[in-house]
Amino acid sequence: MAKVTRDDVARLAGTSTAVVSYVINNGPRPVAPATRERVLAAIKELGYRPDRVAQAMASRRTDLIGLIVPDARQPFFGEMAHAVEQAAAERGKMVLVGNSDYLDEREVHYLRAFLGMRVSGLILISQGLSENAAAEIEAWDARVVLMHERPEAIDDVAVVLDDVGGAQLAVRHLLEHGHPYVACIGGTEETPSVGDPVTDHIEGWRRAMLEAGRSTEGRLFQAPYNRYDAYEVALDLLAGPNRPPAVFCSTDDQAIGVLRAARELRIDVPGELAVAGFDDVKEAGLTDPPLTTVGSDRPAMARAAVDLVLDDGLRVAGSRRERLKQFPSALVVRRSCGCG
Repeated sequence: MAKVTRDDVARLAGTSTAVVSYVINNGPRPVAPATRERVLAAIKELGYRPDRVAQAMASRRTDLIGLIVPDARQPFFGEMAHAVEQAAAERGKMVLVGNSDYLDEREVHYLRAFLGMRVSGLILISQGLSENAAAEIEAWDARVVLMHERPEAIDDVAVVLDDVGGAQLAVRHLLEHGHPYVACIGGTEETPSVGDPVTDHIEGWRRAMLEAGRSTEGRLFQAPYNRYDAYEVALDLLAGPNRPPAVFCSTDDQAIGVLRAARELRIDVPGELAVAGFDDVKEAGLTDPPLTTVGSDRPAMARAAVDLVLDDGLRVAGSRRERLKQFPSALVVRRSCGCG
């Protein structure tokens, strides 16, 4: 059976192929209602399906947005990916998602793959933009918006959170419960020293401790960002002779691992150990006890990122304040900190 073409639709509707294109793409020129109805009826009768690949080659852009995250298995990134997908759908776009697994070479792999597909733009949640990734973006002259880190390049186009301020809120709150100090579970040796949210969470913890006159010496512990490895770290920390009275975790996933370890060791939370996290993933409200954490408006952040990646004028000509969107953090108080 011969493939139905746009010419076939135009003949049946009694109009030009240009008008058929305007109906399919909702522009750029208006079409009279009666003509639009004839074109839509012809499309339905013939079973015509637009060739999106051909359209992309002609326009050099598809209706796709690429999204690269470190690990969609982690609740924060999964929830952020869903928020981006919802925001993209509002703009008539679809989202391709790739997981970098915190590996620079895999991040570059997805950059090349998505840019080769002529995506309308890229939203990149990166542990730290590598030189190879930056070079790939520059070579393709790509539309890129960074999320979840403060950028050092790419026109400062980014959507970020007040990570330092949010961590300070959580640690101050724990100290206000009367604890002599708060330990911190941070990232790993591979965590970038600048521009990474976990690094900023550690800095917020450090500032809150110092402003309260408390030492941070020997009170920062390394752990991967996921709950499983954080659980192993917490077993050793909480079973040791110098168990901290309170712990601030750089991610909620780490905090969930700490709560699991405390339960196994029969340590009462919050009676014997106060715990706070960062991210306010949905599971945080279902832990036992529910987790005090730091939250953000993820849907608003996702909409801002999609708007920035699609709106060329704002990305290029907008002021730095317009191109660098920083959202506030908010303390979400539940029972793991000791509040009733």
